[in-house]
Amino acid sequence: MKGGTGEHSYATNSHYQRNVFYEIQPVVIENVREMLVEVSFPGCIKVADLGCSSGQNTFLAMSEIINTIIQSYQQKEKLKMEVKGRCFVSGVPNSFYSRLFPSKSLHFVHSSFSIHWLSKIPDGLENNTRSIHIKDPSPPNVFKSYLNQFKNDFSLFLKMRSEEMVPNGHMVLTFVGRKVSDPLYQDCFQVWSLLSDCLLDLVSEGVVKESDIESFNMPFYNPNEEDVREVILKEGSFEISKIETFDHIVPYKIKCIKEEKEEDQSLQMEVGKRQASWARCITEPLLVAHFGDAIIEPVFNKYAHYMAKYLCVSNHRPNMTLIIVVSLTRT
Repeated sequence: MKGGTGEHSYATNSHYQRNVFYEIQPVVIENVREMLVEVSFPGCIKVADLGCSSGQNTFLAMSEIINTIIQSYQQKEKLKMEVKGRCFVSGVPNSFYSRLFPSKSLHFVHSSFSIHWLSKIPDGLENNTRSIHIKDPSPPNVFKSYLNQFKNDFSLFLKMRSEEMVPNGHMVLTFVGRKVSDPLYQDCFQVWSLLSDCLLDLVSEGVVKESDIESFNMPFYNPNEEDVREVILKEGSFEISKIETFDHIVPYKIKCIKEEKEEDQSLQMEVGKRQASWARCITEPLLVAHFGDAIIEPVFNKYAHYMAKYLCVSNHRPNMTLIIVVSLTRT
């Protein structure tokens, strides 16, 4: 993600992720309350938020969790007096695909919009030369490589957290998913398809080397519910309390007409630019590391134009994303 607070930073462009948290907030609160009862209200509660970015969203989630804990203690019969929790905060700069905390120390773990990011580019993508992800007509092995990497990573994530969490500790995970099993279904990976098209345009214009795009792939996989359930059950450290899915509508909708007026075209372009800023805030560091920073402005100018055209095609459904929310209990 792009740090800082600038125009194209994650902090400035993460309204969508924030709105999703507001939608799943009742699930987090419910799990915190259940956890406190099941671990018998200990004197010190240890909570971890496992993210992959910067900005205010982490503080939003953690503040809600802390407030719920304090309110729950206040409501206990034997603690009628005012409870003022003392919070000790620290940051742990490492991958959540590794051990981060002492054994059996955590009571509650929260992670939002993180686990769909893989620990590395999957192996075996050498023949995925015309796309930076999964795209029709990608070679058949491409989807399998992504799926296997997700299964390995998610299983490792669960194993690491199982070693760090106390019995009856709770974990709530929120990530982007997909409804269908077919990875080539329209819109499953639409963001990366558009970005691929932009990069290929730059290749044809001589701005980007063809070999550079052939060797670049996004470390991202949005699973369906079956993928998620299979990994959790096979790893075996957690009981599935609940798996919920939400259709979340991206809040930029264009209503097109056949005879476009100048103001309609301007609105379409404005929305395209907003979507381009959102895509840029989550991909710019990856693109710069591989292609250099000279491509950033041209690639996202193209992205804005492509997105404006995509959103105004009359037969497209509202731009929706499937959100998967998993509530787990450490056995």
